[in-house]
Amino acid sequence: MALPDAMLPFLLLRFLGGVASAFVLVLGSALVLDQLAMLHRPGRAALHFAGVGVGIAVSSVLVDALHAAGADWRSLWLASGAVAALALPLAVWLVPDVNSGPAVHPQTSAHDRLPRGLAALTLCHGLFGFGYVVTATFLVAVVRAAPQARVLEAVVWLAVGLAAAPSTAAWGWIAARTSPLRAYALACLLEAIGVAVGGLWSTPAAALLAAFLLGGTFMGITALGFAAARAMAPQHQRRSFALITAGFGLGQIAGPSVAGLLLDRTSSFAAPSLLAAAAVAIAAAIAMRLARAGALP
Repeated sequence: MALPDAMLPFLLLRFLGGVASAFVLVLGSALVLDQLAMLHRPGRAALHFAGVGVGIAVSSVLVDALHAAGADWRSLWLASGAVAALALPLAVWLVPDVNSGPAVHPQTSAHDRLPRGLAALTLCHGLFGFGYVVTATFLVAVVRAAPQARVLEAVVWLAVGLAAAPSTAAWGWIAARTSPLRAYALACLLEAIGVAVGGLWSTPAAALLAAFLLGGTFMGITALGFAAARAMAPQHQRRSFALITAGFGLGQIAGPSVAGLLLDRTSSFAAPSLLAAAAVAIAAAIAMRLARAGALP
């Protein structure tokens, strides 16, 4: 990302990075959840998803420190890539041997029909992706544009990461006492509040609340979505994971585009934030309806 000088190759690299991230999310999560299921330790999945929050926090500290030292944007990309490269050997070492556990070969066919509720869950994940990415994209810009909140520019993304790291464990605890879909609905509702707050108010307190609600929910919702998809279609785990990830990805593509158009037309973060909050609130309503309909076995 530090090499291109023109917009087209920059956008192409961003696209390829997004595709790679989707593959890692689907295959990595399927691998981890498979192994944990065989070891009868599904609760350890929280450690897997907590890595996203840790990565956000580390990257935030790295970028802020380098920026304060006078580094340009190319140096920030190069340093971030170097840290990711250093983490790669650790990730490879942690990946278990696929032959180390008992093999499970369910009798399924690629033409088997997936449960009807999975389409609704995919829609939920698409709406979630649409809504969360608006705040994730514009939160720092909102803080930077507000004189009274500008002092938090260096810490707001760090707050997102610190809130995200333990959030999956917390939402897993809630799901164990309710259900993944009910927990999903509650997390979406809290995130919708955070998305709205982030766009409607530009005070330091509002910025921190939006950051903590975003960080405290978005990885929890992701993990709960995987848990619900796995429960709905246990014999088609990778297909169900890929389906909800595709819905999430489409929402992430549409969110910034639509929000950017609204921002250009209104010169305010309020309209895109309210639209994003409405999308996540609708996802909460759909998830709750699925829960009440007994979509999970």
